[in-house]
Amino acid sequence: MNWNKLIAASFFAVLNVAAFSAHADVQAPAQTTAYGTHLDIKKVVSIVDNGGGTCGIVDARLTYLDSNGAQKVAGYSKFADCANQGG
Repeated sequence: MNWNKLIAASFFAVLNVAAFSAHADVQAPAQTTAYGTHLDIKKVVSIVDNGGGTCGIVDARLTYLDSNGAQKVAGYSKFADCANQGG
């Protein structure tokens, strides 16, 4: 077994994973959606909101893959996921 080839292959594999991760972090502009908008969702990639622990209406982003495998982003408003803060 040639260790130099193994080390080189491992190095390039790590670079490919790092490049893919960096590409996934780039945020595409969100398509604003309204209630009843049909979305062609095959797989959900992530759901994030800017709630920050507050209650009320917050903005959220849904990143998903459509049936063609294209990544899309939908922006919408939702109720925050907050604990019952009553007394």
